[in-house]
Amino acid sequence: MAETTAHSAEWTRAETAEFLRGLADELDSSSGRVRVPIGNKDVQLSPPDSIDAEAAVTERSRRIRKDTEQLALTFKWNPTKDTAESDAEAATERDADDGQRSGSEPTIEGESSTERDSETGR
Repeated sequence: MAETTAHSAEWTRAETAEFLRGLADELDSSSGRVRVPIGNKDVQLSPPDSIDAEAAVTERSRRIRKDTEQLALTFKWNPTKDTAESDAEAATERDADDGQRSGSEPTIEGESSTERDSETGR
């Protein structure tokens, strides 16, 4: 089962740098866990010492509209065993607690592209 948490926003250069610095600090920490803020949610990840990384830049020149540039950074790994096992135990406990509550499906709060587009008039 794959679970994706996504959030889109427009940041200033300073806000973008702050996000990247925060991510770098998390990766440098010795806790083994990395906290990544995605919108109004913090996602806990368990990267090993070696991470597959990819950086891609796309530059588009357009005659009618403005030129665009895009930078995509991708980091990929298999979670470390210790933290992955503790995550699985926590998920099992959480699922048991959820089953005792209302029986409803868990939800992830966030902003959908449809909601965002209607707010911005797109």
